[in-house]
Amino acid sequence: MFCFRPSRPWRVVFTTLGVALAALIAWPIWLQLSGNFHAVVPGEVYRAAQPEPEDLRRWAEDRGIRSVLNLRGTDESSEWYRQEASVADDLGLELADFPMSARRNPGLERMDELVALMRSLPKPLLIHCMSGADRTGLASALYLAAIADAGETAAEGQLSFAYGHVGIPVVSAAWAMDEAWEEREASLDHPEG
Repeated sequence: MFCFRPSRPWRVVFTTLGVALAALIAWPIWLQLSGNFHAVVPGEVYRAAQPEPEDLRRWAEDRGIRSVLNLRGTDESSEWYRQEASVADDLGLELADFPMSARRNPGLERMDELVALMRSLPKPLLIHCMSGADRTGLASALYLAAIADAGETAAEGQLSFAYGHVGIPVVSAAWAMDEAWEEREASLDHPEG
């Protein structure tokens, strides 16, 4: 009976590829299980996946969250929305609903509206969508570039696999967020770096 046994160098290559593949699969799962909560500007703006009620309560207590920007839009028929609105009301948080699709470029005018809304909301602000990767990534990039003057590199980093965003043309449905950022970036006067 023939049994393929790769030589030692090939075993190292196969093992390394296997570990890398497992990490690529495990990372987005971990982000979702952990709430994908991260500071955009510590003490000022945070980003997350759809918060569970207990997460929102904890973040409001621990981080002083005063407002929530929901990029999924108003959905009174959904339990997640009713819970979020109830917790926000209980805690005295301002809840702003700004519907966006991760699959469609919102366009310059709509992105300007989003920037104006983020600028007006009480800080610290929590920005979220469903997974905290795509719409939230674009909103976070816009905040850093248009409000915080953090620079191009910091802003672009918000649309990355570090937060679960996969921006690959043709392959990724969320590529529209990358296209929107590139369109908006061209009109921003921001420092490099």
